[in-house]
Parts: sequence; C-alpha cells; structure tokens
Amino acid sequence: MGFERVETETMTTSPVLPGAEPLSHVGTTDVGVLVLHGFTGNPISMRGLADTMIEAGHHVEMPLLPGHGTVIEDMYDTVWDDWTGEVADAHARLAGRTDRVVVMGLSMGGALSLWAGLNLSDVAGVTCINPATVPLPTEMTEMIAEMIADGVEVAPAISGDIADPEASENGYDGTPLRPLMSMQRDGVAAITGRFGELTMPLLLITSRQDHTVEPAQSEHLAATYGGDVEHVWLERSFHVATIDYDADDINQRAGEFVARVTAS
Repeated sequence: MGFERVETETMTTSPVLPGAEPLSHVGTTDVGVLVLHGFTGNPISMRGLADTMIEAGHHVEMPLLPGHGTVIEDMYDTVWDDWTGEVADAHARLAGRTDRVVVMGLSMGGALSLWAGLNLSDVAGVTCINPATVPLPTEMTEMIAEMIADGVEVAPAISGDIADPEASENGYDGTPLRPLMSMQRDGVAAITGRFGELTMPLLLITSRQDHTVEPAQSEHLAATYGGDVEHVWLERSFHVATIDYDADDINQRAGEFVARVTAS
C-alpha cells in the first residue's frame, strides 16, 4: 500500500478481531507471567507463549494494548503512555496474585518488557523476542515528522514478517505514523541508554533474518545489559518468530527460563 492521508476527528473503538482478545488467567503456582505483543500486532502472535505458561500452572496476563486488535483507526491517537499504562495495570493484576513476575514481549512488546523491568516491582526475569531497543536514525524520524506535517497518517505495514506461509498474525495493514513516533521518542529513545540498570536475568531471542527490527538491536541490548543474558539465535524464523517455524522452541525455552528464574 502507499502512504495514506487521513482526516481524523475522534478515535472510535471497534470489535476486537477474533483471536486478538486479551487474556487473564488465574494459575496454581506462585509465579505470574506478563505477555506483551508488538506494534500494530495483537495477542494472536503471543497466544502460544501464553498457553505454554498456563499449561505450567502460572498466572498469566496478556493485555490487548490500546488501539490494537480492532481497526487501524483506533490506533491513530494512541501513544507510548497508553501502552505502558496498560502494561502497568496488567502487572498490578499479577502482583495482586503473586510477588514473582516474569515479563516477556515481542518487538515493541520487548521494549515494553524492558520498560517494565526498569519501572515496575517484582520483575524476576525478562524475555525479549526480536525487541526494539534502539531508536530510528534522526534522518528517518525527521522524514516521518515531515510526512505527518503533510497530513500523512499511515505508511506501509510492518506486520506479517513471517517465514512460514501458513502463519498469520492478523496485524494491521498499515503503520500509523504518530504512534510510531511516540514509540520511538517517548519509548525506545528513553530506555536505550538504561539497560545497564537492569540486573534480573534476560532471555534474548533473535532471528538472524528480521525485516522489521534489525538483529543489531538485540546485540546492543546484550552488550549493554546489566544482568545475566542468555542469547538464542533463530535460523529459520523472521520477525514474528513466536508464530513462525521456531515457535515450539521459543515456547520451550521461555518455559524453562521462567522456571529457572523463579525457582525458590
């Protein structure tokens, strides 16, 4: 698709797409897991991980981030604070049931997971899959700002980077530019220099072929992180690796990681 100029007035809220519903599960262990999807995506991409945690008996919160999982127009007026607010609320629900929480996220969900580690209590470990950790270059953000000033609301889609032709995350078919700028400026840029403050264990999973977030962003996180890092490289999957060829391996590794970092 090409760039789209859109006149916006008030944000509407539409029905949630089938499979994109948020999830809240009361478990039987004393461990909570917060599961976070990516920018323009929805919980479809993370449901396998959530189900793995449920099968292990853990408490699980998988929110639908504001503006996501419905129609793209619902996302136009959302910003980083909307998404971190939802993350904090979901974390609070888990914290009401357990004092040991692991946060895991894909792409922007990875950035939100790192934000949670920096800002929320009782985070015992973080799992990031192809996380956004470094802001876009200045020349690119300047170009996006000019597009927004010219009335361009939506750029071509970034969702759907999956090697397996049978898999689909059902993400938006465009990239809302004002929310993208907020993610970059208010979110990623604000945490990219703070990873050394994080001391809880990190499971970092990176696709060697990623057409959305460069693998160098994972390498930056691994090089600057303040705690122990287990860095796993994927050879078969693209960006949305959680529903790609390596999904089963990701689910298994994440389950083992949660068990390890929450062991008494």
